[in-house]
Amino acid sequence: MPKEGHYINRSNWLRAAVLGANDGIVSISSLLVGVAAAGMASGSVALTGFAGLTAGALSMAAGEYVSVSAQADVEAADLERERIALEEDPDYELEELAEGLESRGVEAKLAMRVATQLTDHDALAAHAREELGMFGLAGQADPLQAAGASALAFAVGGIFPLLAALLAPQGAAVLPIAVVATLALALLGGCGAKLGGAPMRPAILRAVTWGAVAMVFTAGVGQLFDVAV
Repeated sequence: MPKEGHYINRSNWLRAAVLGANDGIVSISSLLVGVAAAGMASGSVALTGFAGLTAGALSMAAGEYVSVSAQADVEAADLERERIALEEDPDYELEELAEGLESRGVEAKLAMRVATQLTDHDALAAHAREELGMFGLAGQADPLQAAGASALAFAVGGIFPLLAALLAPQGAAVLPIAVVATLALALLGGCGAKLGGAPMRPAILRAVTWGAVAMVFTAGVGQLFDVAV
């Protein structure tokens, strides 16, 4: 392993943070661009932005909590099934563990010896790791942590276009919102790539491109409804 470690260890929290922040930037900027293009007054645009930021952050938290809770339930159910299997047929489970080690290149006799030692140390943990890819009997799913991180990331991302809308001149909010959102997306893509040890240019381009597509479409929809209020 490289002395500085592997970037893959950051993948779970980095994915959640980038997803939340990207969703915040794109959702709020697109929402604000849409209503601004429809002719809403600055006060109404700001109110829409605050409502969208609140609803979006809570929606992200609820969605992550529900989905990660479902993952945790699956992990718990699989662990219970494995525990029962170890009680009812330990010999079969030992053979299964040894075969798994063999499939990864361990010589047969050595695989059985290692499987026996792992079973004697902690049979359920060994099967959880080798068969289910779980490190630790608690699994990897933490619903509250995922919910909090996603809500915070969404709010942090969404605050940039909202501030642009608040500071923009009356009746000229679309361009400032779009510019600030584009810069925020470029920063997010670059930082995400940097933290993950990946090339920055492709990450920046895809973040900016999809954000721009979303804003263009919602601006077009907004212009279909000239409310002028």
